[in-house]
Amino acid sequence: MSRGVCFFLAGLLLAGLLLAGCGKAGYKDGVYTGRSGEDDTGAWGEVTITITRERIAGCQFVTRQKDGTIKDENYGKVNGTISNQDYYDKAQLAVRAMEQYARTYREAGDLKKVEAVSGATIAFDQFTEAVETALEGAKK
Repeated sequence: MSRGVCFFLAGLLLAGLLLAGCGKAGYKDGVYTGRSGEDDTGAWGEVTITITRERIAGCQFVTRQKDGTIKDENYGKVNGTISNQDYYDKAQLAVRAMEQYARTYREAGDLKKVEAVSGATIAFDQFTEAVETALEGAKK
């Protein structure tokens, strides 16, 4: 194949890629919620995303226990007290990670830039799934 034909084909490929990027769906302004599937214990994640001018302007993320209770500062306690410090510490690591996931996503505006926190990967998977579900409703 001649050098000119190679350049021509490369140019066509590049033009095709650029045009494909132009067709990328944006997001409608508004508030969107998404929910993940349930984990092995019946818990799930729930995200609320605010989009302004086609950008992520806000993000809140909570996970809920099987009974619907939000995992918060009491998550890991038994009857309001810490009966197992190690369990409580691990539970609270997940709570802090949930806040970090939402904050990082809000600041970066890109789900690919949110990294899993070691020890909170279930919450990360729930976050990712919930965001993807919310964004489905926001597509133009």
